[in-house]
Amino acid sequence: MSNAPAAPVALILLAAGQGTRMKSDLPKVLHRIAGAPLLHHAMLAGAALEPDRTIIVSGHGAAEVEAAAQALDPGAEVVVQADQLGTAHAVDQARAALEGFAGNAIVLYGDTPFIRPETLAAMLAARAENAVVVLGFEAADPGRYGRLVMKGATLERIVEFKEATDKERAITFCNSGVICADSALLLDLISQVSNDNAAGEYYLTDIVALARARALPVTAVRCTEAETMGVNSRAELAAAEAAYQASRRAEAIDDGVTLQAPDTVHFSFDTVIGRDAEIEPNVIFGPGVTVETGARIRAFSHLEGCHVSRGAIVGPYARLRPGAELAEDVRIGNFVEIKNAQIDEGAKVNHLTYIGDASIGAGANIGAGTVTCNYDGVFKHRTEIGAHAFIGSDTMLVAPVKIGEGAMTATGSVITGDVPAGAMAVARARQENKPGFATRFMQHLRDLKQARTRE
Repeated sequence: MSNAPAAPVALILLAAGQGTRMKSDLPKVLHRIAGAPLLHHAMLAGAALEPDRTIIVSGHGAAEVEAAAQALDPGAEVVVQADQLGTAHAVDQARAALEGFAGNAIVLYGDTPFIRPETLAAMLAARAENAVVVLGFEAADPGRYGRLVMKGATLERIVEFKEATDKERAITFCNSGVICADSALLLDLISQVSNDNAAGEYYLTDIVALARARALPVTAVRCTEAETMGVNSRAELAAAEAAYQASRRAEAIDDGVTLQAPDTVHFSFDTVIGRDAEIEPNVIFGPGVTVETGARIRAFSHLEGCHVSRGAIVGPYARLRPGAELAEDVRIGNFVEIKNAQIDEGAKVNHLTYIGDASIGAGANIGAGTVTCNYDGVFKHRTEIGAHAFIGSDTMLVAPVKIGEGAMTATGSVITGDVPAGAMAVARARQENKPGFATRFMQHLRDLKQARTRE
C-alpha cells in the first residue's frame, strides 16, 4: 500500500442551467430539498473529500448562485458561463480558476443532489489506475440515457441513445455525467472537443473517446440509480424531497430513533437526532436542529436552529426557533414558542407562552400565558429569570428585566422592574367590586336594544 499523500482535489459544479421546466424565476439549483438548495447538497457531498478548490460554474441568476454558494463555503469560486454551449464548454469556464492547480478534478452537477461522498471517494480510488473515471448506474428503465459500453473494467465508449444500436440500447449501465480526471488532462481533452453534432454543443462525454484514442485507460464506477436522480421540474423536485425524507427516516430508525409515524416526520438536511430519542407524529425539523439521546418531541411541533438536550420533552404543538437552547430534563409544553433563549436544567414552560431573548434558570416554573415583551419596535431586550423562580400565569415581563433566584410574580402582573431574589412582585390594579352594577348595566343594555328594535 502506498504511503504517498493523496493528490489535491478540485470540485467543478455545473450550475448554469435556467431550468425552464421548473417554471420559476429562481435558478434551478437554488430550489430546496430538506431546507437546503440543491446546490448545497452537491457541494456537501464534494466537501467530504476536503477539496482544495471548489468552482461553481453559474449562468442564469449568477449573483444569486454565487451568494448561495459562498454562504455555505466562503472559499468557493464562481465563474460564469455566459452562453450555454454544452457541458464541456461549461467545464472549460473553470480553466482560469484552475490555473496553477495540480491534482484531480471531479465534475458534479448542481441539480443532482444525492451523489454520496463514498461514491466520489471510490472514483478517486479508481483514478489511481485510470486517466478518466466516469460514474455509471444500473437503470431500471434506461430510457434515453447514454449507455456505457464496457469491456471488462475498461470503458470503451459512451453511446448516446439516438446513436445506439439495438444491442447497445439493451445495455442498462448508464452514464450519470459525473467525471473524474487529472485537471490538466481534463482541460486538455476538453480543448479538443468538437461541437459537430445536431445540437451544436460541446459535450463533456466526448472526452472518453478522445482519451481512448490516446490509448489512455478509462473506467466506470458504479453507484445506485437513486444517487443520480436529477431535478428538472417541480414534479421531480417533489419526488426528490420524498426520496430524501424516506432515506433519512430509515436512517434515523436504524440509528435507534423512535418514529411513531415515520411518514409524517420531515427532516432537514442537517438534522441530528440521538439514539433513543422519540419523535411523535407530524413533527417538522427546519435547518440547524440537534436533539440529544432520550429527548422526546411530541406531535405537531416545529423546530429550527435549536438544541434539545437529553431527557427534555417538547410539545405537543410547540415551536422552537433559532437560538433556543434546552438543557437536560426541560419541559416545553403545548402552544409554547421559544426564540433565542436558554432554558436551564429542569425548568418548565408548559402552556401558551412566548419566551424570547431570555434566560430561564434551573428549576424555574413559567406559568401559562407568560410573555417576555422583548421588542420595543426598534431594539430587542433580554429577560433574565433566576433558578427556581415562579412566574405566575399571564405575567407580562417587560424587558430588560431580571427576576431573582427563587422570586415570584403574581398572576396577571405586568413586570417593568427587577424583582430581587426571594421577593414576590405584584403589579396589577387593585380589584374593586360594585354591588348590583352588573345587573343594572345589563338591563340598561337590553332596554337600549329593545328601543332600537322598535324604531
